[in-house]
Amino acid sequence: MLTGSTLARRALGRELKKLREARDMNQTQGGRVIGVSPQTIGRLEDGLPTKVSDLYMNALCDAYAATQERRRAILELALEVRATRKSGGGWWRAYADELNAGFDHYMGLEESARRLAFWRSNLVPGILQTAEYRRAIAWTEAPAMPPEQVNKRVEMAMRRQIRLQEPEFQVDVLMSECALRDQVGGRGVMAGQLLRLIDAAELPNVSIRVVPFDVSGSLGSLLGSFVLLEFPKMSATGLIEPPVIYVEGYAGDLYLERELEVRRYRDAFAEIGRVALDQDATRQLMLSIAKEYGQ
Repeated sequence: MLTGSTLARRALGRELKKLREARDMNQTQGGRVIGVSPQTIGRLEDGLPTKVSDLYMNALCDAYAATQERRRAILELALEVRATRKSGGGWWRAYADELNAGFDHYMGLEESARRLAFWRSNLVPGILQTAEYRRAIAWTEAPAMPPEQVNKRVEMAMRRQIRLQEPEFQVDVLMSECALRDQVGGRGVMAGQLLRLIDAAELPNVSIRVVPFDVSGSLGSLLGSFVLLEFPKMSATGLIEPPVIYVEGYAGDLYLERELEVRRYRDAFAEIGRVALDQDATRQLMLSIAKEYGQ
């Protein structure tokens, strides 16, 4: 099973950068090897879409004095990138017109991940939203949006949730009680959303826990929402891509990959989890709030 072009491109870029730097070559020198600009080498190393032909890969491996093992891994990664691209990319490409700038990259990462760990200070994570909740968000973001465009966004959100049925795919969610109390779409929509969360939490691969209002000094109050994405071994090479932190912002998204940055967010997730309710208490809280909304 292909892990997706986004993940393969990241792994390929990382391997090529390691080889280039080991030879003490800069991106301009790397570009000269295959007749491209240093910016193109930068895009390649950053895992962004660019040409990854075997001719280019072998030429770079020659210039970088790659071992046969490293060359084989690079050619296998390049093949995986091309195979996914030839198939048309991920399923979400059908919704490309509805994707915010840069969110295509996130979808590639999410589809490849083996684990997602969410901290949400306000909204319910997209992978757990009901259609009505997602529709209400869309119309809040753009009140004049045509219904058919809203429906496409809802369809995409529902499609993302298919992965919840995969036993090896793990989802761990920490949410502020604010996400349960903010009446997105009104009381009826929120009642349905809370029941959806309760049902999802019954899945063996899904954990949902809430940080209640009465917790004082929670680190979550100081942090914006973020997602920690962890990845499986790549089928072609056995490499494991390092985890990524995704921070979604109103004016733009942020991807953090440096080990120190990822560790800080991982530690923050653990600290928030320390003060969160356990799963049983979370279920009782959600049932109680859903009952309030249903009155």
